[in-house]
Amino acid sequence: MAATIYPDYPPRGTDEQCDFLLSNTKDWSILNGLAVRPSPAFVPTEVDPSGSIAVTAPVTLFPSLFSRSRFNEARAIQSGYNELYAAIARDRIWLKAIVEELIEVDDFIAKLWEVHQKVEKEGYVQVSKAIRLFRSDYMVHKDPEADGASPAIKQVEFNTIASSFGGLSTKVSHLHSSLPSNPSIDSLSLGLATAHKAYGPSKTKAERPLCILFIVQDIETNIFDQLALSYALQTTHEIPTFRLPFSHVLDHTTISPLPHRPLMYHPPHSPQTPYEVSLCYFRAGYSPTDYTSPTSWSARLHIERSAAIKCPSILTHLAGSKKIQQELATPDSPHLTNFLSRTAASSHIIDRIRNTFTAIYPLDDSPAGKTAITLATDAEKSANYVLKPQREGGGNNIYGAKIPPFLTSLGDDRRKWRGHILMELIKPPTLRNSIFRNGHTQSGEVIGELGVYGVCLWRNGKGDAGSVHDEDGEGEVLENWEAGFLLRTKGRDSEEGGVAAGFGAVDSPCLVDI
Repeated sequence: MAATIYPDYPPRGTDEQCDFLLSNTKDWSILNGLAVRPSPAFVPTEVDPSGSIAVTAPVTLFPSLFSRSRFNEARAIQSGYNELYAAIARDRIWLKAIVEELIEVDDFIAKLWEVHQKVEKEGYVQVSKAIRLFRSDYMVHKDPEADGASPAIKQVEFNTIASSFGGLSTKVSHLHSSLPSNPSIDSLSLGLATAHKAYGPSKTKAERPLCILFIVQDIETNIFDQLALSYALQTTHEIPTFRLPFSHVLDHTTISPLPHRPLMYHPPHSPQTPYEVSLCYFRAGYSPTDYTSPTSWSARLHIERSAAIKCPSILTHLAGSKKIQQELATPDSPHLTNFLSRTAASSHIIDRIRNTFTAIYPLDDSPAGKTAITLATDAEKSANYVLKPQREGGGNNIYGAKIPPFLTSLGDDRRKWRGHILMELIKPPTLRNSIFRNGHTQSGEVIGELGVYGVCLWRNGKGDAGSVHDEDGEGEVLENWEAGFLLRTKGRDSEEGGVAAGFGAVDSPCLVDI
């Protein structure tokens, strides 16, 4: 852990002042929807069998200090990152080569790719436009060995599916009365509304009303974050919006016959009024735990083969795998330049994006992979690295000295190692704050992770065999904007930072010049 680069903060208060602050934080949060459903570990199911209780979301009591220049830089390059991942998702040939390295060692990636292949064989009928809500996550990095080095932002990961907390991030900024203002609710909902409009008129003879469908988990503690977006769609944009648990997709949706294959939603509360789905926004389906049976995979295939715009499609979901991040960030990799040279991005933006990369290596037989294996199997050298699988959500990473025994536990078949990447640890400077979570307040040293949201709408090329996906990344970006931010904070000794996964808290930045 690097020494602090920040001023002494937050202010120390009396017990009475701290009690006053905590009381107001709890009351304001419930009043304004900065809330979650409690986990069974906090409120047992037998106490709340109907799932009616809401509690204050895990939150910091103060906004956390953050470098103004690094914050502005992260937001400024988001449109470049949007362009990059739009280009990756459109390049089916390059994605295929990457995915085929993983399908032997990662069943989840293999199943996602199988869905794509089935739809490709049948022929895609999805409209030619695609929408994505991205989030690029960073930490401030300060090399403890370089006294004169300036702080930098280094990318933790890039999210292409279920990029959460856009709703609560705006609300926590309001709670802290912090500047700058956070437009994430307005910007993300505008992105979804833009995709809805891009779908065009009904594709059924009866011209059914159109709707947006949120695909959600059966038990969702983070429901209020999602409702902030769906209510904005209904009130600001006047778009009917419904929530459908992933496990009930086949129960309440149908696909009309060729040639257009529109997806029809039959609301269980009003089955006589079917809606045509313009957009499926996935807040589930990003983790193997969401696929509990073959029916789950049938549901994902069902949506993917329909005409509804998917946020994201299978290919964009795959573009968010850690292997793609590694391919871009491995030292001397040409892929970043190759992809962005096809777009309007300047060489200056390419360099700024490259500067956010930390060293990431494969675990294979390539020269970079052999270097990584040497580092990962050495008890001392591995202390500066984290081992990551191809997974979204918290709780999946292996850190430092735990890496060598974990790799040993995989057995003699080193093909299993290829399902992971080795990433150099980011070393953020020390901060202090207080976190309120599950009825308790903890104060001490913390570290923060900044997420920057992006909205990108693009037109796909025609590709081949009726596919809307390009052979070589052709297509055109139609809309592209940075869409607000999220700050998550955790105790400095916590290895994971996911709020929904049970590790961190939502926060907002207090910008300082350092």
